[in-house]
Amino acid sequence: MKVGLLYSRIRRDEKLLLSELRERDHEIEKIDVRKQQFNIHEAPEAFEDLDLVVDRCLATSRSVYATKFAKAYGVPVVNGPEVADTCADKVNNSLALEAAGVPTPNTDVAFTKDAALESIEKFGYPCVLKPVVGSWGRLMAKIDSRSAAEAILEHKETLGHYEHKIFYVQEFVDKPGRDMRVLAVDGEPIAAMVRSSDHWLTNAAKGAETDEFELDDRALELVEKASDAVGGGLLGIDLMEVGVSQSDTQDASGESEAQRASNANGDSREQGEPRAREFEDYTVHEVNHTVEFKALNEVTDVDVPAKVVDWLEQKAATETDAEVTA
Repeated sequence: MKVGLLYSRIRRDEKLLLSELRERDHEIEKIDVRKQQFNIHEAPEAFEDLDLVVDRCLATSRSVYATKFAKAYGVPVVNGPEVADTCADKVNNSLALEAAGVPTPNTDVAFTKDAALESIEKFGYPCVLKPVVGSWGRLMAKIDSRSAAEAILEHKETLGHYEHKIFYVQEFVDKPGRDMRVLAVDGEPIAAMVRSSDHWLTNAAKGAETDEFELDDRALELVEKASDAVGGGLLGIDLMEVGVSQSDTQDASGESEAQRASNANGDSREQGEPRAREFEDYTVHEVNHTVEFKALNEVTDVDVPAKVVDWLEQKAATETDAEVTA
């Protein structure tokens, strides 16, 4: 197949993907969106005879618009513009998950500083303020007090860009120091990892420790539902455990509350032996449409780029069959 790769910078993720495509003798058209002009009547030369376009644009705005043009030119695109539009904007993302019945953190959106402060006070401290568009944990704030809320809201209100005047206020999820990233294709997981950190942000881009994660039945169910909610495709789905019952808070003796309770009940585990995590459910806090997978590829035995290309081949074949049938 002939694959067009939309990009603005070739990162480690794109290199892994390109290497796998070349090993299978697929023809590749690298399309640097910074150098293209997308005409409404006629497709650029780079789009000729493409079987599939893969969006790997770094900038959200370029991703959304470039995929719109790819679709207009009649070229199948992964992920499509509707998926990009839903996932790129946190408001759209939250609304889609909520409408599909996927558990997701409770969220308010306000358009003035005073209204946002009311939302923050309603959620209580701590709570979280996020930009409506953004990645890698940038410009996210955990707000611990009213004075902090007032200062952050004032900064955002005066930053100038209209997106900062859309206040996306979210409940703080007291996760057990980790979250999960699942790479999935049309709701079918390829691999998953857990990202752990002492910081409240557990993004791999923020330096979180990563390890392979085995999905249970509930996680598998939510990955499929979250994928369907945003339109499917090649996605990164982020989950957090909620309702964790064990406490990791230690007293002066070095024992946690859970350890003291276990010892009182005759728990024979050795000191320091890890306890099983007990939690009520997961919440899906985000679905990513131009998902990075280099960190995942390093911690799992799964050949992630190979699995992605397997799916891209199936996608291209399905689109070809559909054209022949039509």
